[in-house]
Amino acid sequence: MKEDPTRADQPPIALEARPRIGRNFRLQWEEVQKAWVLLYPEGMVKLNTSAGEILRRCDGQRTVAEIVAELEEAFTTSGLLEQVRSFFAIALKQRWIEPEPGAAG
Repeated sequence: MKEDPTRADQPPIALEARPRIGRNFRLQWEEVQKAWVLLYPEGMVKLNTSAGEILRRCDGQRTVAEIVAELEEAFTTSGLLEQVRSFFAIALKQRWIEPEPGAAG
């Protein structure tokens, strides 16, 4: 049975974690595709709008709480924490992001 990469079977990322793009990935805007993409040695992941907006804020400086606050302000909404944490669970599993040492969990 193939593993489901969307299953979040690990504890949620801590609010004080400072995620950054994984060392084997590079995030960039692809004008031709009108989308953010993650480039890695074997290929590319085309991101949907939400994923792109979250990942472009993962610079290792902002905390999860700060990223959520920025997203809620940018999109004039509230209550995004659980959705962002769910995305981070997937991104961690795929190694798209890395929390700063000692900042996960």
